[in-house]
Amino acid sequence: MEQRKRGRKRLGNKKRYHNVMLRFNNTDYERLGKICESFDLDISERGVISPLLRRLVLNKESEEKDRLPDPSNLAYNINRIGNNINQLVKIAHHKNLRSPNSSLENEILKTNELLNALIKIMMEERSI
Repeated sequence: MEQRKRGRKRLGNKKRYHNVMLRFNNTDYERLGKICESFDLDISERGVISPLLRRLVLNKESEEKDRLPDPSNLAYNINRIGNNINQLVKIAHHKNLRSPNSSLENEILKTNELLNALIKIMMEERSI
């Protein structure tokens, strides 16, 4: 009859080689304690926090909005915004160069209407 191996289950090729150390201040540690209590775990026991944190971190799906934008992509988008602003300013300057003429044309039309009204009044006075 074979003897059963005792102790921790062997990880095989799932062995963990990378070490990450965390430090908490008092308030964060109290919050961690409350999280452990919600899972019915004792925070003072050895080997309890690592599996909990590993499960919480690795099982959570990361969202795009949580990630920081790529700096090179950010610079590219800022340059594109700058180009758009430059194009808008150029159009605005071009329109402002033309607008005095268009307002001048409106003033000329108004003046012509007033002159025509004066001419009609003068003609009516002569005919009387």
